[in-house]
This record gives sequence, structure tokens and C-alpha cells, in this order.
Amino acid sequence: MAIRRMGRARHGSRAVHRPGREPGPWRVRVGPQSTGSPHRRAGRPAPRRVRRCVSRAERDRLGDGRSPARRSCITGQGRGGASGIRLHNPVGVEGRQRGLGMIEGLDRVLEGSAQPGVVELRRLLADLLGDPDADGRLIEQETLKSHAWRVVRLRFAFDAYIRAVVAKRLKPEIGRRTELLARRWLPAVGLADCGPPLLASVAEPSGRSVWHVYDDLGCDELDAQHIDRARVIAATELIARIHTRFAGHALLGEIRLHGGDLGVHFYESNVRDAIYALWACRGNTEQHHVRDRLLKRLCALRDDLPYRARRLSERGGPETLLHGDLWTINIFVGQATGGLRARLIDWDHAAVGPVSYDLSTFLLRLPREHRSWVLNAYRQQLATAGWSLPDDRELNALFETAEYARFANRIIWPAIAIAEDEQPWGWEALSEIDEWFENFEPVLALDHDAARNVAPI
Repeated sequence: MAIRRMGRARHGSRAVHRPGREPGPWRVRVGPQSTGSPHRRAGRPAPRRVRRCVSRAERDRLGDGRSPARRSCITGQGRGGASGIRLHNPVGVEGRQRGLGMIEGLDRVLEGSAQPGVVELRRLLADLLGDPDADGRLIEQETLKSHAWRVVRLRFAFDAYIRAVVAKRLKPEIGRRTELLARRWLPAVGLADCGPPLLASVAEPSGRSVWHVYDDLGCDELDAQHIDRARVIAATELIARIHTRFAGHALLGEIRLHGGDLGVHFYESNVRDAIYALWACRGNTEQHHVRDRLLKRLCALRDDLPYRARRLSERGGPETLLHGDLWTINIFVGQATGGLRARLIDWDHAAVGPVSYDLSTFLLRLPREHRSWVLNAYRQQLATAGWSLPDDRELNALFETAEYARFANRIIWPAIAIAEDEQPWGWEALSEIDEWFENFEPVLALDHDAARNVAPI
């Protein structure tokens, strides 16, 4: 992709403005980026996932000095030995030396859930939440995701306050990625308070998963059905700040290693892998019609690869850190000193790639009539860093590439389930994805002449 800089500059190891070649519409300011300036799912919109909220009055007062778990983050060693407890605060050692108050009901945390590592999680919570000045008790636990008890909110009552945390079980590689993001990557660009509020982590004995414990952010999740303009703008500006501050950053190699690549390689590999898996699917005549329609679409996407790769290179902007899963359920905007503050959580799919991947996911979660002004808010924040976006028609083409790559990714797993395990649910999933292709429309509304240039697959 051609990136225009004022004067001579290089992006990576290659010149970013070659004489004789027309640069793309992106412009990036020369000089080191300021870190002090202000601020999978595939496809179609799905039913909104809702977290039940507790009232603001019931929620724990963040910063209350009576809870040691709110102290500044360090790495310590808590109880658990080989289980590998990693405390991001000093309570593990100090608390036991001072004699922590008891927390009644810890033995009921995830009781009967069959989740691995429950004993280790309970020990971690005892170290993390124990208060030398007060006894506490578990008063509520609720699951927050459809995967039963893999993500759970826990609320504890102490003498004068309520403490709420969220426990989440992750694969080790995702847990490591999230720790790096919270403790290394975001702090490197001055955005430590804009990511997941990670408190501590512990591995279950087999090493096949880890538990993370986070401060509960309560009910400040961004609501895509009832748009609050100020909150959406705060979230949009944070997304833009992350994108601009990580563009060409030295940590991108580390992020790619621990995360992945959501650029043209993601498009190419998913399209090809989906074709391989579909070819192996065998079913009845009606099922073969679905398979053949998807194969026709995917083969067209495969043939489009050189064109889409060139367009992404020329118009897609610099590589940067991507959240990778920018549904509104992963965006929280709450009141803070000085105004609204946004946070992005659930960075399970964090990776490197062009901003069009994140931006298309985010805009597709919003009602169509709001996308234009949200995009304008993003453009304005980019302008503070010396960037400019392509026009809407170009953006639609880039967004389409990202969305079709996600569609292809979603084909792979049901197709493998059919081909290898003869799972009937796979055909239902493939039929649904075929409808996504059929019903897909440009992300941004264009006038009639411009819209004709974006052809369906």
C-alpha cells in the first residue's frame, strides 16, 4: 500500500513513496508518533449478547484503599506452587503475613460447574481479595457467556463495600496474549488504562487452560441498539488512537508472533482452507447445492486475490495492532475524572493488520443510519495524527475483503465437521453462511452510481 509522508521516510525496510508511483490516499505525519495525544466473528449482525448489570450504587468503588487488589500492578508469587499463580499486585505475600480476613463462600465458587482449575481459582481469589480489616462473603455468581461458567461474574460483600470481579478461563496462548497486551503492549503507547482491567491469573494443573481475574466494569457496555452519541464517539476515538499509535511500532513483530495476521494472508488462507474442506463434504442433493454455491463463491474470491491484495496494499493503510473482535459487547464506556473513558476488553483475537479489519467489524455492529457519522468521528481522530482515510467507495471494497475473509473462516469448521465426523449440524451452519453471502450489502451507504461498482459475490 502506498502511504504518503511529507518528505523522505521509510516504512519497515521498504521505501513507502516510490518516485513515479501515485501514492494512495493515506497520509502519515513524519517523525515519531506522539503517545501523549488525547484519545470472527464473521458476518451478519447477530442477536445482541447481553450482560446483566448491577446498579452503580452496588458496584465496588474502584480505588477503595481497603482492598489490596487495587494497588499498582506488579508480578508476585501467590499460593499454588506448581499451579503458577501470577498476581499483578502484592497481596499474595503481604496478606498472609498480616493475617487476611476470611471470605465465606469461596468453596461455592463454580461449585458443580466441572470447570478445570477451580481449586486454583479459589486460592487466587483468596489471595487477591482478602482484606485484613474485614471478613467477606460471596453474594452472587453468574455466567456471562453462552459457554457455561467459562466467564463468570463474582460479587463479594465486605463490611462496608461490595467487590465485583470477572473470572474467565482461556487457552494458555490466549491468556499470554492478553497479559502481554495489558502489561506490555498498551502501556508502551500510553494506553494502559484503556484495555482489560487484569488483576491476576493462575494456570490449572494440567496446563491446558488459565484463569484470568479482572475488575468488573459493570453495565457500561456500549449499546448498539440505543445509540448514545457521546459514548460511541469516545469508543471510536479510542479505536483510532490505538490504530495510529501502533502503526509501524517496534512491537508489531511480537504482536504478530503471539497474535496473528489479519491482513491479506488471513483472506488468502481462509479462502483456500474453506475450499479444501468443502470439497471433502458429502451429503444429499440439496446439501450438495449449498456446498456447490459456496464453492463457486469461494473460487471467485480466490481468483480475486491478486486484485484484492493490490488494493489492500495501496489503499489499506499501515499495519497496526488490531483488536480483532470489535463487537460492541467488547467495548465499555464509563464516567471517569474529566469525562468519559473507553476500554476495550476480550482481546482474544488481537493481531496485526490493516485498520479496515477492525473498522468494518465495528461499523457492522451499528445500525446503518449511524455509520456515516461514526466513520467521520474516526476520520477526525486520525487527522490529529496526520492520517486520512480513502473515500467511502474505496473503504467499502476494503471492508468487503475483511468480511468475506471472516465468512470463509466460518465455513472451515462446519465443513471439517461434515467431512471428518459426519456432523449434521454442519450443513445447517453452511446454509446460514450461504445466506450471509447472499444478503451482504456494502457497509457504507453510497449514491447509486458508486454502489454499482461494488458487486456481490
